[in-house]
This record gives sequence, structure tokens and C-alpha cells, in this order.
Amino acid sequence: MTTITVQLDDSKIVLLREKAQKYGLRLDQFVAASIEDLIAQPEPEFDEAVRRVLSKNKELYERLA
Repeated sequence: MTTITVQLDDSKIVLLREKAQKYGLRLDQFVAASIEDLIAQPEPEFDEAVRRVLSKNKELYERLA
């Protein structure tokens, strides 16, 4: 596992700590979970491509089902 260091304004740290406490997490746990959630989100272009393919082939998929 790699450790990274990020510099943030004190006001942002306060907000992050408040949010972490709201969820019962330590600050580092909250930041790690937030980053993992961000990474897990599909790219908008990929999402649009999936919609186009599904829409274009809708009739075929319905016949195959």
C-alpha cells in the first residue's frame, strides 16, 4: 500500500473532519472511502457509450431474452 500526502486549507480539513465524524469514521478512513468511491464511478463517456449500445441493440436484446 502506498501513502500519499496532500496539503489542504485548514478550513477544508475542518469540513472533512466534521463529515468523517458524522459517519463515525476517522479522517483518514473517510478520505480513503471518498477516493475509492470517486474512482469507482464510471467515466461519463463510457456511460454514454453503454447507453448508445443498449439503445441501438434494444430490439435484438429483447428477442434474445
